[in-house]
Amino acid sequence: MSTKWKLVTGWVISIIVLDQLTKMIVDRNMPLHGSIPIIDDFFNLTYVRNTGAAFGMFSGSHEAFRLPFLILVSVVAIGFILTMLRRLRDQETGMITALTFILGGALGNLIDRLLHGEVIDFLDVYWSNYHWPAFNLADSFITIGVTITLYFLLKSKGEDPFAAA
Repeated sequence: MSTKWKLVTGWVISIIVLDQLTKMIVDRNMPLHGSIPIIDDFFNLTYVRNTGAAFGMFSGSHEAFRLPFLILVSVVAIGFILTMLRRLRDQETGMITALTFILGGALGNLIDRLLHGEVIDFLDVYWSNYHWPAFNLADSFITIGVTITLYFLLKSKGEDPFAAA
C-alpha cells in the first residue's frame, strides 16, 4: 500500500470511529432535543436528528424520495473524492489530507443515514438568539477539508492540482 493510501486509510478510520463514537454517546446518554450548556451564550450539546442534508435541506421531502436521494448523492460524492485522491501524487499530503477529511465525514454521515435514516447532530453553536444549525464531527471534518481544499485551489494559481502525474 502506498504512503498516500496509508494516510487516507488511517484518517478515514479515525474520523469514522470518532464520529460514530460521539454520536453513539449522545444517542445513549441524552434525550432527543435535550441540551447541555457547555459555554454560556455560545455552545451547547443539543441532541437533534437531521432528516435532510446540510442545514436541513430536503428535510421536508417525502422519505421515499429523500433517503434514497441523499444516499445516492453521498455515494456519488464519495466516488468523486476517491477519483480525485487517485490522481494526486503521494507527496501532495496537504490536498490528500483535505480530501480525506471530506471523505471521512461523508462516510460518517452516510453510515448514519444507512443505520438510522437520518443524521445525529449535537454540536450547537449560537450567540444570543442566533443559532447555527446543529452539526456533528463528520460535518466538522467536511468543513475543515473543504476549507483546506479551497486554500490549495486558490494557491495553485490556475494549475490543476488534480492533473494526473
